[in-house]
Amino acid sequence: MLDDGWAVASPAAVGLDSVALAGLEAFLKQWPKRNVHAVVVVRRGKLVFERYFRGRERRWMAWAEPVQFSPATKHDIRSISKSVTSLLIGIALSEGRFPPLTSSVVDYFPEYAELRTARNARITFENLLTMSHGLRWDEGAAWKSRRNNERQLLEANDPCRYVLEQPMALAPGVSFNYSGGATTLLGAALVKAVGQRMDAFAAQKLFGPLGITDVEWLSFPGNAEPAAFAGLRLRPRDLAKLGQLMLADGRWDGSQVVPARWGAGSTAPRMNAEGHGALYYGYHWWLGRSLFNGQDLAWIAGFGSGGQRLFILPALDLVVVVNAFDHRHSIPLAILNRFVLPAVTDYSISPKRSG
Repeated sequence: MLDDGWAVASPAAVGLDSVALAGLEAFLKQWPKRNVHAVVVVRRGKLVFERYFRGRERRWMAWAEPVQFSPATKHDIRSISKSVTSLLIGIALSEGRFPPLTSSVVDYFPEYAELRTARNARITFENLLTMSHGLRWDEGAAWKSRRNNERQLLEANDPCRYVLEQPMALAPGVSFNYSGGATTLLGAALVKAVGQRMDAFAAQKLFGPLGITDVEWLSFPGNAEPAAFAGLRLRPRDLAKLGQLMLADGRWDGSQVVPARWGAGSTAPRMNAEGHGALYYGYHWWLGRSLFNGQDLAWIAGFGSGGQRLFILPALDLVVVVNAFDHRHSIPLAILNRFVLPAVTDYSISPKRSG
């Protein structure tokens, strides 16, 4: 058993049916090619269920050899790194160390003054956080295609320059367009604002207070800076701590790690996530819903490619982590809807956060 700060309880002690949860393991064994690696469930602040499997993951685009995952094994969380970046920005803002969200992004980077236009000068940090930047950006093209902006971003010698060079397609604030480039600019602004590398700031202000010590943040191949939009590697139990932090209004072990107002504000719906189903988007957090006992149940989530999920369900005081590499992306939501939610036996639906 890891000594990592988690209180552990049986499912029954927190109102979960252990028999229903046990069905999850049998279900996953039917789908070995779905490549699910870890499932962790936390309820009422207690870790109550965790299962680990054998499989393969990727570091950037390179497949690793198959391994048996365990509580001590780090896993790529891919674009859940974006949600972590949002948490770090909230901390920096509370300390007066990040520019106002309504201020111009390009004007904060005078080193790129020659790229400033009347149109891109209207992009604010809030536009970046809500993916409503207005830049022409396509992450849906095949990875080998030169039209895939995420690939070009990853390979760029100067990632910020690459993002700011992109033409405007729409006015900022009009439409949702998911972009690792937006998070790259946010990460660069954070580094400039706090005067530290991003991984160092995260270790001091976020991971350290949570007792998270086994962390890796992959850097851009072309430079040594951690990639804010992806590349963060955490143990599943540690990713679950971030979910519990959000449930508890930014508190962990009696300390206010993230300002409560940032947690609430960053998970408020701010954009329709067009092209991504019936989802909303906050400040680098996805907002969705599930049907639970005939009721509409809202959840907050961090999404990462391959099936990385951090589900946060305030009304049930519940956190669910899934690590996988299934590019159909269907299995994490099935785990939540078909196994975890039906296992909940003790509940009183409330719109208020717990903690």
